[in-house]
Amino acid sequence: MIRLETILTPGRSLVNVPGDSKKKVIEQIANLIGHEVPDLNTQTVYAALLAREKLGSTGFGNGIAIPHCRLKGCMQPVSALIHLKAPIDYDAIDGAPVDLLFVLLVPEAATDAHLELLRQIASMLDRKEVREKLRAASTNQALYQVVLDEQNGH
Repeated sequence: MIRLETILTPGRSLVNVPGDSKKKVIEQIANLIGHEVPDLNTQTVYAALLAREKLGSTGFGNGIAIPHCRLKGCMQPVSALIHLKAPIDYDAIDGAPVDLLFVLLVPEAATDAHLELLRQIASMLDRKEVREKLRAASTNQALYQVVLDEQNGH
């Protein structure tokens, strides 16, 4: 089973990210991933995430969004975690603005293991205490640490 901490890095866990709109935030996510994962093209990531949002918002409710897509040229799953400085409108199912985004990019030939990752992320973020810990994290490392602790059952 693929574990979240193997696809998320401290460098891809960011707090206090400014964002005015869904598009701007997705653009920042694409820039971050393009910078952190040289094999992946920023424009490709941006276009793929945007195309996925057009199919239906990935806003899950409770201020959470899980932008995800299959990506050409992506060899293994890549994740990023963003806590926005201020919540933005994200067309979430409950209509609530979003401030926590957990991104998941998977290879084009995604498997059950990749669906399992999505399920792991969703069930972790479904827990109120986890959301509170993520929102309380004041540094990138602290944000990453919350996920690490959750994965290790602390």
